[in-house]
Amino acid sequence: MISPKEVINELLVDVFNHILSIEADILRKRGVKISMTEVHVLEAIRNSQVPTMGSVAQKLRVTLGTLTTSINVLVRKDFVERYRDENDRRKVFLRLCDSAHEVLKIHDEFHNEMIASLFKDLELEKDEVLMKSLENISQYFKDRY
Repeated sequence: MISPKEVINELLVDVFNHILSIEADILRKRGVKISMTEVHVLEAIRNSQVPTMGSVAQKLRVTLGTLTTSINVLVRKDFVERYRDENDRRKVFLRLCDSAHEVLKIHDEFHNEMIASLFKDLELEKDEVLMKSLENISQYFKDRY
């Protein structure tokens, strides 16, 4: 007999992998020609109050070196611009180009459609126990990692 822990682990991994796979397929079908990792870097830049290399790396939980590699590719593909602070040349800021905003619009549409579908099919607003459980799982990962 499979334990509840094994079932929950399998379900979480399965849902996570399905979302990433479906999202990548839909974005590709809608003409997005960058990887999901690159899309998530764009999203982190957009969602940073002060989009410096340091703050974006922290938001993504990666090293500056790892982020630099991704940013170099996104700059070369004309999705991101780098610029330095006039007063402190050590600070490197990031700015999204128009092409990045187009990709993020498609990305946001996917997430909106996915959530709307979940609410329609599962009637999640009626299931307070499920909502609280998902909040607890989310908080656990935020606190733990």
